[in-house]
Amino acid sequence: MLKVLVVDDEALARDRLKRMLEAETHYQVVAEAGNGEQAIEQATQHAPDIILMDIRMPGVDGLQAAQQLAQQDNPPAIIFCTAYDEYAINAFDVQAVGYVLKPVRRTTLMEALGRAQRISRVQLQALTSEQSDSEETQVRTHLSVTTAAGLELLPLDDITHFRADHKYVMAFCNGRERVVDESLKTLEQEFEPRFLRIHRNCLVGVAHIESMQRTLAGQSQLHLRGIDETLTVSRRHLAQVKAVMQRI
Repeated sequence: MLKVLVVDDEALARDRLKRMLEAETHYQVVAEAGNGEQAIEQATQHAPDIILMDIRMPGVDGLQAAQQLAQQDNPPAIIFCTAYDEYAINAFDVQAVGYVLKPVRRTTLMEALGRAQRISRVQLQALTSEQSDSEETQVRTHLSVTTAAGLELLPLDDITHFRADHKYVMAFCNGRERVVDESLKTLEQEFEPRFLRIHRNCLVGVAHIESMQRTLAGQSQLHLRGIDETLTVSRRHLAQVKAVMQRI
């Protein structure tokens, strides 16, 4: 029996999918979720074989969740349940991803379940590009990190700073450090101006900046709210840091 996770921000839509699956002997709904963040948590806990997932959801949406789930060693098969019109989806070869159009019909759902395959990064990129063409690109609100317990989502609002340390980039969030599988340059390009580079090895969350002072040795040190450590501002980035601080 295949384990299924149902993900949709509308409870009625989840109930409809669950009722359809209850009549089938080959599938068992092991959990449900109302957004992408909950989907990742439930997938980590229950290890479903298949996920039925809406695309447009508040916070972490279906595409963002699928990007994180695709990084797992044994990712689940993902079938998108979407209100996108069929012409837009057929513009890309996403048959291997699997999708059904809302309102979901039982026969269509069974066909999609039968041909479900693991989502590939290339297919996900194609579908993400289609979404970007039809609406403003949605910026990530969370950052995923891999821990001993599995995938963890860090709210960007809670990350005070990123720091490169030899081969790793560390995210500092709520008093804890987490290894991030992305470079500082990539993070800076995606989240600018939300995060500001103050040194070749450090980005800080602008919303967390409290003050800056100059030491007797002539170094500029930045203070962030909620942390005791001060961060060094390099001469190269000092003018930009001052300019940002004048605006906040």
